[in-house]
Amino acid sequence: MNSTEKFIPWGPGLLTGITSIDEQHRVLVDMCNEAHELLQSQSTTESIKRIVRDLMSYALYHFETEEELAIRYGYQAGEPEQNTIHRLQHRAFASAVADMQTEMSRGNGISVETLFDFLRTWLTQHIQGTDMQLADFLLRQAQPLE
Repeated sequence: MNSTEKFIPWGPGLLTGITSIDEQHRVLVDMCNEAHELLQSQSTTESIKRIVRDLMSYALYHFETEEELAIRYGYQAGEPEQNTIHRLQHRAFASAVADMQTEMSRGNGISVETLFDFLRTWLTQHIQGTDMQLADFLLRQAQPLE
C-alpha cells in the first residue's frame, strides 16, 4: 500500500443512500484509516487499547442509530429475518471487540494486522451486506428519512 492509498478506501460501494448512516460509516472508515496510519509508526499496547476502545464506542453509537431507524420504519415487521441477522451481526462485532479488549487487559497482545484485518473485513462486508439491505428497505418507505 503506498502512502496515498487508504487502508479502507471510501467510495460509492460504501454508500447506502441514507445520509445519517453514510455520515457515520464515513466516520468509522476515517477512524480506521487514521488508526491504521498511526499504528504503522507507534503500535504500543496502550495505543492499540485506545484505538479499540474509541472504535468500539463509536460503533455502538452507530449501531444504535441503525437499530432505531429499523424500529421507526418497521424493518422488524417488513423483513424480520434480515432485521434479526443485522442485529446479531452488531452483537457479534461488539462481542469480538470485547474479547480483544479482555485479552489485552490480561496482557495478551493482539497484532496490529489481526486487528485491522478484522476491522476492514467486518466493516466492508457489513456495510455492503446487511446495511445495504436495511437501506434498501428504508428507501422504499414513503416517509422521508434524515
